[in-house]
Formats: sequence, C-alpha cells, structure tokens
Amino acid sequence: MVLALTYPRGRGGPAALYRGGENKLVVSLFATMFITAVANRAWLGPATTRCMRERKHQETRDGKKSYDAGPHSTEMERLNKKFSALHGASSLLNLFTFIAIVWYGFVLGARL
Repeated sequence: MVLALTYPRGRGGPAALYRGGENKLVVSLFATMFITAVANRAWLGPATTRCMRERKHQETRDGKKSYDAGPHSTEMERLNKKFSALHGASSLLNLFTFIAIVWYGFVLGARL
C-alpha cells in the first residue's frame, strides 16, 4: 500500500495511475504483489503452519522425525506430501511477489 501511495504520478493526482500503458503495468504489478502476499499470509501460510504442527505431533506418536530415513507411517507420508505441496505453493507465491517487486523497481528506476 505504501508503494502505491508513494508512486510518482506526475500531473493528474491518484487518478493518473490508471491511465497510460506504463501505469497499467504498475497497477498490475501492485495487484500481483497485493494478491500474492495476501493469499500467502491469509491462506497458504497458516495452512502450512498447521500441517507442520500436525507433522510434529505425528513425529511424537511415531517416535521418528519426518525427515528420518523410511519407512514412515501412512499418516506421516500423507503429512509429508501435504506439507511439500503447501510449502511449494507458498514459495511460488513468494517468488511471484518478489518478481513483481523487482520489476516495479526497474519501472520506478526508469522514471528517474
């Protein structure tokens, strides 16, 4: 939000952000940053943390760490797969956010 509020718009005030080709790119970059960060913070992050806690509890029940050599219980295998998928999706969203921020940095730098 701070990036959007401090974007150098030139003439036209805040409404100028929505006009022109470069400004449409900036709006789409802001939207990408916002949507991916909120989705990660509100949905994927907590789901990953819950799965990690479930794995810790399963480690206690099994008497074996999730990363130890197999064989693992069926429940631990299921939790490991779920955690891998959630963590991968979370990392992918973080990557999209990072790419959008770097791209915005180049757009902002070109305006100087």
